[in-house]
Amino acid sequence: MTRQLVGLIGGVLVLASTALAQPAGWTPPRTSDGRVNLQGVWANNAATPLERPDSLVGKAVFSDEEVAELQETAQRLFGGADDAAFADGVFNAVLDNVAKNVSRDGGTGNYSSVWMVDRVFEHRTSLITDPPDGKLPAYTTEATARIEGEAAYRREHPADGPEDRSLQVRCITYGIPRVGGLGAGYNSYYQIFQTPDHLVILGEMIHDARVIPIGDMPHAHDAIRQWHGDSRGRWEGNTLVVETTNYSPQSRYRGAAENLHMVERFTLTGPDALEYEITLTDEATWVRPWTAMVPLGRSQDALFEYACHEGNIGMAGILGGARAEEASAGR
Repeated sequence: MTRQLVGLIGGVLVLASTALAQPAGWTPPRTSDGRVNLQGVWANNAATPLERPDSLVGKAVFSDEEVAELQETAQRLFGGADDAAFADGVFNAVLDNVAKNVSRDGGTGNYSSVWMVDRVFEHRTSLITDPPDGKLPAYTTEATARIEGEAAYRREHPADGPEDRSLQVRCITYGIPRVGGLGAGYNSYYQIFQTPDHLVILGEMIHDARVIPIGDMPHAHDAIRQWHGDSRGRWEGNTLVVETTNYSPQSRYRGAAENLHMVERFTLTGPDALEYEITLTDEATWVRPWTAMVPLGRSQDALFEYACHEGNIGMAGILGGARAEEASAGR
């Protein structure tokens, strides 16, 4: 689905869904080997939530008038110096039309909203396109037990050692795919480099870099497991398709790990629009596969260093605080 910028008020962008065709008279740029040129910096600043909110059951798209109202509310809430919101919090605050956005820490507060990137509103009510209800599929019985067991362990062992903290806090990775949660609007830029036989996707968050072979190269042996899995790309017409397997058992994406299978589709739909679609399958986690589409916009901004590994003094503080709590409790 192609999207067109239709409004900019107070730094809040609004996208409108248009016809499925590409812009009239536009053809995708090509590299020297004749493939679509995907190179550049791409931003995921969509306000659209991963899942459709319960209050919007049965409503897949907003009308033009509703989008305008959402945009006006967003400007009122986040166009000044009030508390910022993160992830789906922007969309939820706007949808609820709250009087004022207040962070969960009402004393200290979040960042000021003036320091946050503009979020992009569109007509869709969820990034998930399949299932049609815009909701994640149900967890399997096995996955539910596994997830509940892991949560119980974390409550009892929040910081025995660094390995008890999340991969994000340990500055290892935010995972692949980075969709939902802090996937949008927070260090959510990517730079794509392209050659005839490789694609490199450099992520702003924790400066992850994926080097993806393009062609008939087989996947790595099943015994080789990686944080980001093992990716292989191929062209289907003007769409680059990337298939990823071989995730590490220590990887985590919404409960899925070593059994996760991901198919990504990158389609340039306009000079400044890249549709990024993912389909995730894990029979040990969800009762059925699911698909989401994230609209990426071209940016003229450069990626800056995200000094997480290099400056992760927070880990020492977390572990030191846990030891202090144990000492005060006589443990």
